[in-house]
Amino acid sequence: MSGKRVLVVDAGGRGNAIAHAFARSGAVERVYVAPGNAGSEMMDKCRLAMIDDEVPKSTSELLAFARKEGIDLVFVGPEGYLSEGIVDIFQEEGQRILGPKREATVLESSKCQTKDLLKRLNVPVPPYRNFSDPQEAKEYARQRCAEDPGRGLVIKADGLAAGKGSILCANQEEADSVIERIMVSPRPFGQAGDRIEIEDRLEGRELMFFALSDGRTVRAMQSALDYKQAFSPDEEVAIRLFNRLAGNPNQDNNPNTGGMGGFSPHPWLDEELTERIMKKIALPTVRGFKEISGQEYRGVIYFGLMISEDREPSVLEINVRLGDPEAEVILPRLETDFYQLSTAVVEGRLDEVPLQWSDDFCLGVCAISGRVIKTITSTGPERPGYPGEHYTNMPIRGLERVDPEVIVYHNGTAWGTDSAGNRRLYTTGGRVFTLVARGRSLAQARARAYENIKRVRFNGMRYRKDIGLGYI
Repeated sequence: MSGKRVLVVDAGGRGNAIAHAFARSGAVERVYVAPGNAGSEMMDKCRLAMIDDEVPKSTSELLAFARKEGIDLVFVGPEGYLSEGIVDIFQEEGQRILGPKREATVLESSKCQTKDLLKRLNVPVPPYRNFSDPQEAKEYARQRCAEDPGRGLVIKADGLAAGKGSILCANQEEADSVIERIMVSPRPFGQAGDRIEIEDRLEGRELMFFALSDGRTVRAMQSALDYKQAFSPDEEVAIRLFNRLAGNPNQDNNPNTGGMGGFSPHPWLDEELTERIMKKIALPTVRGFKEISGQEYRGVIYFGLMISEDREPSVLEINVRLGDPEAEVILPRLETDFYQLSTAVVEGRLDEVPLQWSDDFCLGVCAISGRVIKTITSTGPERPGYPGEHYTNMPIRGLERVDPEVIVYHNGTAWGTDSAGNRRLYTTGGRVFTLVARGRSLAQARARAYENIKRVRFNGMRYRKDIGLGYI
């Protein structure tokens, strides 16, 4: 087989990683990416999708591009397109596309409904309650905190919040403030905060668990240990400064982000725990969803879990796609042909394709747009940096100095022209790029990643210095 054409629908580093995985397949001739970024054209076989000299972004434009270019397979990365029903629309038009249908995306797009579903299926979840009234939510938080002052609560916006809608509260005062901010003012998550879920904080270790499903067969993938908080725990001064500039009343809250980096394989996810999670979480969820909704779940599903001291898993949340930055450190380790694997999922033949992985370690460090000390165009109050307000359009220098074997997946970049008319690479988002190095050991991968990321610069660039540090 040769000459296959693939369309990856994604704008970030995850999309770069997915496109890179398809490009390594001998069956694939070309990989198009849309909306994509500058990095989408910096990998072998990969190109930005274009139609009438414009990058297709809407579902209708993407469908027109797939028809025009004779696309053999579409792979959807982000939850936004999935929740809008892109899979349903493409399938109705006879296009081969990988991802869950719109009805199945409720597993990510509504934390409240998902927890209710999991409880109905007897899948373990923390004690929780859902609320659409902020006063009722505050009263519940007051009762839970009074019952056990040391318990801690986790308050989550119901809808999609780009990985930032889950906030840990140590006491009632913090819970009241978070409820007010999410549901009343300033409502940073918009309509996603119309409802909230309040759950007890569980003790244990968090785990992101990835699986593939073709509607009948569910297969565990390799996983990664990711770093969601913006700062390392010892950056107390930076955390307080961020919250002061962001107007957050809880000065000690280390904010969540879409991901600051991670590494794979996971350091303590062994075969026994994998089998337990599959039996108690993954299989009951996929099969139970079909029994209740009548819909087969096809695509990637990942579970945010808390693993107790006695290694019992509980579901904190579900996502209906590959994670970012987890995809950037998991997919480079995949040795199974990604096109053949994806085709098997679409055709319901997942049981026929073995999943094979490299024994190498991959470690990724995400460079973000942090607090800019000084910029010619800066006006108004100082911006705290990602995940708060941040500057874009900063020129990036030094990528050409990165070692050839080290991968740079672009999260938010674009080509532009400077004042002298030279073509330059600029930042376009809060997460700018994820630099991924591999090695025979975690220590080797980590050393290579941090040695190389020091060679790249842009105004306000910041990254966590502790990715993988505690596991060497």
